[in-house]
Amino acid sequence: MPKYIIERDIPGAGALTAADLQGISQKSCGILSDMGPKIQWLESYVTDDKVYCVYIAPDEATVRAHAEQGGFPANRVSQIRGMIDPTTAEA
Repeated sequence: MPKYIIERDIPGAGALTAADLQGISQKSCGILSDMGPKIQWLESYVTDDKVYCVYIAPDEATVRAHAEQGGFPANRVSQIRGMIDPTTAEA
């Protein structure tokens, strides 16, 4: 199944409290549960003004449907085509 990275513009995201992040996570998980197993949230990275989320989903439309239902921005959705890390440089 394809993997996607979602860029969400959320001004002040880095200042969200643990309770704020827990509430957002609970809302997201509730929507995912309703949508069924075809979409999975793997992890998210919070920066000062953005949140980057990694999802597995059948298509971009499913990712965007989750965002719409949750009222989460999905400013950019990109399918991940590959992954590299320092071990990629090894022969």
